[in-house]
Amino acid sequence: MSKLSFLLSASVGYVLGARAGRKRYEQIRSGANQLWRSQPVQSRVASAKHAATTKAAPAALGAVSTAASVASERMRAGASKVKSDPQRDVASAVTADSQGPATYPLGEGPTPA
Repeated sequence: MSKLSFLLSASVGYVLGARAGRKRYEQIRSGANQLWRSQPVQSRVASAKHAATTKAAPAALGAVSTAASVASERMRAGASKVKSDPQRDVASAVTADSQGPATYPLGEGPTPA
């Protein structure tokens, strides 16, 4: 239902805006710019930027760092459980090639062993 109401309100806004014309659009735009440049709005913007840099950024950094540490520990624990199986392991043909397969055009170069 929310998508339908969004589309309905967007279409009504578009129709009304188209009827108002370019002159009214420029008036609204000018008023919005004046409001944005006003002192009360800019002081709020400055305080929000300050709060974001002093409070939110360190908290986000700490959360990301903790999540990365936990993920790293879990990956190490999972990797230690992996066992080698000679029946299923595939030998790499790249190890015999000193230049690597990306240096050859398709169909040329050494053949894998």
